[in-house]
Amino acid sequence: MSDPGAAAHDLLNLHDCERAARACLPASTVDYFASGAMDEVTLRENRLAWERRRLRFRVMRDVSRIDTSVSLLGRTLEWPVLVAPMAFQALAHPDAERGSARAAHATGTVFTLSTLATTSIEDVRRASPGPLWFQLYVYRDRGLVRALVERAEASGYEALVLTVDTPLLGRREADERNRFTLPPGLRAANLQPDDRDTLPELADGSGLAAYAASLMDRSVTWRDVEWVRSVTRLPIVVKGIVRADDAGDAVRAGVQALVVSNHGGRQLDTAIATADALPEVVDAVAGAMDVLVDGGIRRGTDVLKALALGARAVLLGRPVLWGLALDGTRGAERVLRLLRAEVELAWALSGAATSAEVTADLLA
Repeated sequence: MSDPGAAAHDLLNLHDCERAARACLPASTVDYFASGAMDEVTLRENRLAWERRRLRFRVMRDVSRIDTSVSLLGRTLEWPVLVAPMAFQALAHPDAERGSARAAHATGTVFTLSTLATTSIEDVRRASPGPLWFQLYVYRDRGLVRALVERAEASGYEALVLTVDTPLLGRREADERNRFTLPPGLRAANLQPDDRDTLPELADGSGLAAYAASLMDRSVTWRDVEWVRSVTRLPIVVKGIVRADDAGDAVRAGVQALVVSNHGGRQLDTAIATADALPEVVDAVAGAMDVLVDGGIRRGTDVLKALALGARAVLLGRPVLWGLALDGTRGAERVLRLLRAEVELAWALSGAATSAEVTADLLA
């Protein structure tokens, strides 16, 4: 679905890529990728919270060489931006999750595969030799969860990203209006070829919401995180934390990292923006584990601010889909390279030669 009208020289930043991609995708797909819950207050605030923060840059520092690398779960990444888990990427382009994984590898970072991917765990591994994480929900069917974990482990994935903010799907009214479902030929490739791998077609409402309600376990507690730990050797990253007390529970549950996330503004509307929640969570963890953050990241300065607030790295979501829609693997890679160049520029202009020098005193 590449857009012949979007010349590469016109795509100077992630906002340009989004505008171009919106013009070449079906309206229902744009709505599925872009929309948030209800009035989309949290969706907007995720972006505005990064913009509101101001930087106190340093001068007269040697920034002739910039090192944006970070260490995360025992691996050194070239820069502190990972690709977030996102479902149904074949809606954007036939390269789908394979393309996003290749783009992440080409730009020196991790790709996170969604449970609801349109490409299987094994096919993504065959497509990319780069570091992969696997995103997981705790479904009612624990046998299904165990099987997914075992497949990810056998395929060389390096971590499980356990998403904990979704006992039910948030109300995404754009999807309800569009009666969103997957088009013929697309399925949730990691689930078995039965009623669990396709979304229902409904006369009214979102097929995805109905699908999630049929699978999600509303009774999940921290005891279930301990159960996941018992069935895997992989490190566990808990995604969906915005409070100090929940962060403390994550530490006590023995997970290895957490992600400050409100699901991209797609779950509880008017929830706190992730940039605003991050400092409280970092303080609560007190260095016991790495903290990551997602939501509204669009500029290199956003990444700088996230690290100055105490995050180890950020996850980038929707912009990768927009790049994928424009030009498959190459488009997703272009989005990541645009942001990586901005990250390097932000480091230099703030007077930070290394990621270790991105500290709290850079924030006004």
